[in-house]
Amino acid sequence: MAYAIVETGGKQLRMEPGRFYDIELLPVEGDSPHTLDKVLLVNNDGEVQIGQPFVEGATVEGTVVRNFRGRKVIVYKMRPKKKTRKKRGHRQELTRFMVNSINLNGSAIAVADTPPSETVTTEEE
Repeated sequence: MAYAIVETGGKQLRMEPGRFYDIELLPVEGDSPHTLDKVLLVNNDGEVQIGQPFVEGATVEGTVVRNFRGRKVIVYKMRPKKKTRKKRGHRQELTRFMVNSINLNGSAIAVADTPPSETVTTEEE
């Protein structure tokens, strides 16, 4: 199982090929390819490479599925006995990122499996 730890949006995420992740908003339109190059660690079946701070030549390639807004978070502040109350909401702008492959020095070390084509068979009775 190959994976990479990537820094994006001020957070560090463990990314594996074939999975999607909700990350901070990227300035990319939906259904377009994007490459993340701030890779901190790459694990290729037990062979670990750690960067200082980033691994040289390591990238994570993927596809931006869509941009959307996250769930609303309510921020409520109240000072007891003072009759002061503040209620605010916040919705974070997010990007759904589908990881296609993890590359190291120009060659793909892990590629997402393509799902087998589903054939629909109908049986007549």
